[in-house]
Amino acid sequence: MTATKFGIIIGAVLALVWIIFGFWAFFFVLIAMIVGAVIGRFVDGKLDVGTLVGAFQGKRSSS
Repeated sequence: MTATKFGIIIGAVLALVWIIFGFWAFFFVLIAMIVGAVIGRFVDGKLDVGTLVGAFQGKRSSS
């Protein structure tokens, strides 16, 4: 599945949630998807937590 198709599916799911259940359900589903994506990238080893924390603290990386 390409990233474009995946994005279309995610957008359709979020739009349906908003239409059927309202804004707050949409917001909850969006936050849950973001948290799930971050956890998935961490489990796959594609997310360096130290770099992420440094970015939130305003530190710059040299890489």
